[in-house]
Amino acid sequence: MNTATRVHDYYSLITECTMYLKEKRSYWLAPVIFVLLAMSALAFFLEGSVLAPAIYSVF
Repeated sequence: MNTATRVHDYYSLITECTMYLKEKRSYWLAPVIFVLLAMSALAFFLEGSVLAPAIYSVF
């Protein structure tokens, strides 16, 4: 799976979540989704990094 495909998948996930929030007016879910997206972005960018084992020790 190349980087462009992964970015497109993340973008489609974000747009689907925002459409759900607009439709259902569930604004309390926004902080939860933001934290999950931030953690997934961190995992995405540090995937091949030297810092990856340090992140696993935190959790």
